[in-house]
Amino acid sequence: MVPHVTTPAAQRRPIRIANCSGFYGDRIDAAKQMVDGGPIDVLTGDYLAELTMLILWKARRRDPEAGYARTFLTQLEQVLATSLERGIKIVANAGGLNPRGLAEQVTKLAAGLGLSPRVAYVTGDDLVGRIDELQAAGEPFVNLDTGRKLAELGVQPVTANAYLGGWGIAAALEAGADIVVTPRVTDASLVVGPAAWWHRWERTDWDQLAGAVAAGHVIECGPQACGGNYAFLSEVTDRRYPGFPIAEVAADGSSVITKHPDTGGLVSVGTVTAQLLYEIAGPAYANPDVVAHFDTAELTQEGPDRVLLSGTRGSAPSDKLKVAVNYLGGYRNTMTLVITGLDIEEKAAWARQELFDILGGEDSFDAVDVRLLRFDHDNAEINALATAHLQVTVKDRDPARVGRSFSNATMALPLGGYAGFHTTTPPTSESAYGVYWPTLVARDVVTQRVVLDDGSEFVIEHSPSAPQPPAAAEEPVGVTTTPPVGTGERVRVPLGRLAGARSGDKGGNANVGIWARDDATYAWLAAELTTRKFAELVPEAASLEIRRYELANLRALNFVVVGLLGEGVASATRPDPQAKGFGEYVRSRHIDVPAELVR
Repeated sequence: MVPHVTTPAAQRRPIRIANCSGFYGDRIDAAKQMVDGGPIDVLTGDYLAELTMLILWKARRRDPEAGYARTFLTQLEQVLATSLERGIKIVANAGGLNPRGLAEQVTKLAAGLGLSPRVAYVTGDDLVGRIDELQAAGEPFVNLDTGRKLAELGVQPVTANAYLGGWGIAAALEAGADIVVTPRVTDASLVVGPAAWWHRWERTDWDQLAGAVAAGHVIECGPQACGGNYAFLSEVTDRRYPGFPIAEVAADGSSVITKHPDTGGLVSVGTVTAQLLYEIAGPAYANPDVVAHFDTAELTQEGPDRVLLSGTRGSAPSDKLKVAVNYLGGYRNTMTLVITGLDIEEKAAWARQELFDILGGEDSFDAVDVRLLRFDHDNAEINALATAHLQVTVKDRDPARVGRSFSNATMALPLGGYAGFHTTTPPTSESAYGVYWPTLVARDVVTQRVVLDDGSEFVIEHSPSAPQPPAAAEEPVGVTTTPPVGTGERVRVPLGRLAGARSGDKGGNANVGIWARDDATYAWLAAELTTRKFAELVPEAASLEIRRYELANLRALNFVVVGLLGEGVASATRPDPQAKGFGEYVRSRHIDVPAELVR
């Protein structure tokens, strides 16, 4: 049975939820900065990405007691005493693959400091040991991007974690927990749970929950909401390292996104827009507790470094949960050959031919990826600017095929290949790589539990669900929802002169959200930037499926390029495997625009 604690009426003010980590490896002093920098009610930390689960699995292979984000303990040691004194709750998904183990370490750390916080942890996400059982019961584990069933691969996953929602966190806080350790919950759940607890929301308060999801999505990546990784560099006049974000979540689900005073960076409609667009697909942003419709969100600059996020509508979640599956794909190795000066393409073709003749042909590997990366300039003033890189990657299930036998083969080319041959590194050994498999399962096969430090535990029931409508289709090529703009003189400029962008990875897909800063520019953007025009701007995406979504309230379009990143970041051979620079590349591309929009 879930415990119930009456919330004092005074706690109906907005709850101040701070973030101190956007990934495993973020600034170690951020927790202390957020606790010492001003009043907050909850300190959250997001440590988990799809790749992180594989990293934690590798750590657990070396040490069965590992599997969690160890840096959380370092941060906690710096802030625990102050947090308990001020009544600041701490909620983090640093539990990773071993939330119980981390909770035990938290208790041990606190005891060493002479402190005794109430510690709870959430569990139930880990499905890796149940894959065969669930498949036999009819769960197909269909890949969300390719439609293939997991059983077709004949592989054994090493991690399989369902994304849990925020109600377990809310229940742990209601039970009196000072620190809540979670495994693979959605990033937004770190905000949804505390907000739902604080405001006593019901399971069907869809709009309030959706507003918290939006706020959680904005602050999950730390300083990205405060001017970090922001397209319009000239707007960020305070170039100190950006502060970490705070969401002041009100009872109606609206929030103010802000940061502590006297910290670097900027919180503006633009920085919050960019983060809302980060790593999403369609505007209907599915979470286990609610579907948040980001195309209903509205942003208003309320003051310096204060942006109101309001109006987000919500609807019931589906009866499915997303599951992040990782399996070992095999082994890989990469060698990069430097080509200098004249005849770059001819030299590259010769090097490729020579190398694979020595190795027995490209067909002798499971996969080969060869990329000629051109950095060279004609008549370059220095040697480095006359060079290009030939990046050769091989993959195989046999580590011997792609180990030193591959990289050593490149050393046969210096005296018998193209003029000026050298490599960026000495010969290297192979490394194992993982493959990410996004899928869904019926949520009824997942049982979320909260375990308290007195050994008691309780089950978190699923929220009411509703059938989900088909995903909104991208706008057909050549069809627009806004009238043409600027039919007069046109000038050719980089797209980034008019629009901002934020990009990232969604498994093997890349997304790039593109937004305008005023209505006239958005009207042109929505009319002009079709999927066909996007493919012209990004030739490497032309042969792939491109999905386009409009978020008019944000003056934004979101494009998803299916398969651009292959099988996910752990196996990708493309430079920029997480598509972090993809948006800035798109902004650099030249396009004809109405002259009156350029200023």
